[in-house]
Amino acid sequence: MCRLFGLHAGTEVVTATFWLLDAPDSLAEQSRKNPDGTGLGVFDERGRPQLHKEPIAAWQDAEFATDAHQLDGTTFIAHIRYATTGSLDVRNTHPFLQDGRIFAHNGMIEGLDVVDERLRELGTSDLVLGQTDSERIFALVTAGIRARNGDVSTGLVDAISWLAANVPVYAINVLLCTGTEMWALRYPQTHQLFMLDRRRDGQPDFDMSTSRIHARSEPLTERSSVIFATEPMDDDPRWRLLDAGELVHVDAALEIQRNLVLPDPPRHLVRRDDLSQPVFRAQHAMPGTRHPR
Repeated sequence: MCRLFGLHAGTEVVTATFWLLDAPDSLAEQSRKNPDGTGLGVFDERGRPQLHKEPIAAWQDAEFATDAHQLDGTTFIAHIRYATTGSLDVRNTHPFLQDGRIFAHNGMIEGLDVVDERLRELGTSDLVLGQTDSERIFALVTAGIRARNGDVSTGLVDAISWLAANVPVYAINVLLCTGTEMWALRYPQTHQLFMLDRRRDGQPDFDMSTSRIHARSEPLTERSSVIFATEPMDDDPRWRLLDAGELVHVDAALEIQRNLVLPDPPRHLVRRDDLSQPVFRAQHAMPGTRHPR
């Protein structure tokens, strides 16, 4: 399963450090668990989107993911890829950038030829530079947002609703951000997606990690933030699992809106038993564990 992490720190720039993989410890163990790409997206101190990402074909090439990356920004998205579609290529590595928005996805859809035809109809097929279902989903979302005159929430729901009605869906968990806002969607119940609301005063240290993504920030020890992740990253009791079909929007003031926007399952739900062994391994690779402090 791909790993997602989203951080919204409000409108003031903060410094955060990320590690996307632990240092390798057992090549035998890693032979079936090695991720296929790692990436970071951030809106920097000038509000400019920045992507830092690398495909990983072997642990010998994992220096980018094991090194510390210190970034300044307001919103951050980190992604660890386990490939279902698309080669090990930087064009297929998350996050992606379209129309000044950063996007990452966890899950899988089928019927890519149907999606491609829809993108040609909508005029956004040129946004797809790689081979992944994720970038196609993003292009469909971008088309929806354009059709809704920049209304991100409605455009996002329109796009995922179309997918739910027209192609086989296994999972579409999404993180999408601008420099001042972040959206998270979990659909359907296949994969988990959690939110941590750190807007209260007296925050604990901002130092959280799983077996794949580690994030640390001193400024956020004293400031509010909202976090999204595929699994709880520390023992904070405020971690909350998003409902299936729930869309969460966090605005510039860190106000949170939660809405059940997709109450019904996809028309053609792909089940675990329908997956080939390679796809099953990619979708359910290496459950994360929190590191002991």
